[in-house]
Amino acid sequence: MEFSPIRILGIDPGLRTTGFGVIEAQGQSRVYVASGCIRSGEGSLPERLHVLLKGVREVCDHYRPQQAAIEQVFVNVNPQSTLLLGQARGAAISALVLAGLPVAEYTALQVKQAVVGNGHAAKEQVSHMVQRLLSLNGEPQADAADALACALAHASHATGGLATVGMKSRRGRWVSL
Repeated sequence: MEFSPIRILGIDPGLRTTGFGVIEAQGQSRVYVASGCIRSGEGSLPERLHVLLKGVREVCDHYRPQQAAIEQVFVNVNPQSTLLLGQARGAAISALVLAGLPVAEYTALQVKQAVVGNGHAAKEQVSHMVQRLLSLNGEPQADAADALACALAHASHATGGLATVGMKSRRGRWVSL
C-alpha cells in the first residue's frame, strides 16, 4: 500500500529569529522542500509578534504544509526570557492554527532523540544529521536546522518510526508502555 507524501512544516520559535523547515515524508523517505528564518527585527513586543505571526502565515500560504510541528519551550534561568519565548511560540502556533494545520509539539529532547538517537546531542550534531538525512549540500542555518529537525521528528512519529503502538512520552523521552 503506497501512501501520498505528507508535507510537514517544522518551527523553531524565537522572538528575534524563528526558524522554519518544510519537508515531505513518504514512508521512510524524507525530502527537503525549504527552510529559512523569520526575523522580527526591532520594535515593540506587539510589533515583533505581528511580524512572526505574519511570517509563519506566509510560509504556510506559500509551501502549503499539511501538518505542523513546533518545539516546546524549555524553562530558562531567566523568567523574562522564558515569557518572551512563550509569547513568540504563541504567535507561531496562532499562525499555524489560523492556517488550519494540526499542530504537534515536541520537546528538544524528543527532537534530538528522533534525529540523532541521543536526547542530549549537541546542536552541531543535530545540524549535521539534518544535513545527512535530507541530503543537503551544506549545513542549514542553526534556527532552520532546528526547525527541520522538528519536522523530521514529526515525520518519524507520523509514520511510526519514533512513537509506535505501545510507546508513550515520559519526561520528554519515548518509552515502552
